[in-house]
Amino acid sequence: MAIYVLRKLVFFLGAIFIASVAIFLLIRGAGGNVAAVVLGKGATPEAIDALAHSYGLDRPLFVQYFDWIANMLSGDLGRSFRTNESVADLVTARLSVSIPLALSGLILGLIIAIPVGTYAARNVGTPSGAILALVSQVGVAVPVFWAGILLSLLFGVRLGWLPTGGWTDWSVSPWGAIRSLVLPVLSLGLIMAAVLIRYVRSAVLDVMNQDYLRTARAVGMTRTEALLKVGLRNASLPLVTIVGLQIAELIGGTVIIETVFSLPGLSRMMLANVAAREVIVVQSTVMLIIIFVIGVNLLVDLLYGILDPRVRSSR
Repeated sequence: MAIYVLRKLVFFLGAIFIASVAIFLLIRGAGGNVAAVVLGKGATPEAIDALAHSYGLDRPLFVQYFDWIANMLSGDLGRSFRTNESVADLVTARLSVSIPLALSGLILGLIIAIPVGTYAARNVGTPSGAILALVSQVGVAVPVFWAGILLSLLFGVRLGWLPTGGWTDWSVSPWGAIRSLVLPVLSLGLIMAAVLIRYVRSAVLDVMNQDYLRTARAVGMTRTEALLKVGLRNASLPLVTIVGLQIAELIGGTVIIETVFSLPGLSRMMLANVAAREVIVVQSTVMLIIIFVIGVNLLVDLLYGILDPRVRSSR
């Protein structure tokens, strides 16, 4: 197990290094003369050179890259060109929106998908199983922004139960913050559940035909006991992989949902800074998101190795 973990950690660090180089080169290549963009068309060459020098943009690229990495490792994510705000402060202020939104959406999706997918697999070939399979198929085809608009029209405009947009900060009113997140979380969670139900159903169907499940029933377990005690552990292996991949999809979904519901989250801030060509803000924020996604995949790989010992010896 120690060698398996060490291999995964080396892969994790290598992936982060390659991603950091790619992000740095792509953003710097697409950004053009950052100092000239910040100062506008009327800026003199002297002013542009002075700004570039003050932010170290006139140094060789490899020096800028290692300086950026060293600062990130020490917790300094840089400063905004336009407002001079700390990127760390900008990111931290928006995590109170994005983290509850993403985590709650993921948890809601799992809470719906695991029992519903298992029920659909156990009742395959019956009308109820067919209806659940059809509903999940329709849910996969629904764009997350449309789900948000429909929920907003129903629960916000027609029934008036929940706000259709905007954000109440946790420090002002925790209940108001929760109300602001209900419809965005429902939008993300329901669409994610529709995707996961299909994978749970397929995984459970697969293990129901395995010999170890028949053996479990042969020793006296009922079909439900065999499925719960033996089948679900094996069915969780592909589900863990899919959940890891869905984390990256979830981040893309939060970009749309934060825009639909006017939430001041991390994804929406990043889009605004892309439009403003805030190179350092975008560069550091994207790097943090990539570290998070690669970190989640590292945890998935480690969990996979724990659930299935064959994986540790085969890799």
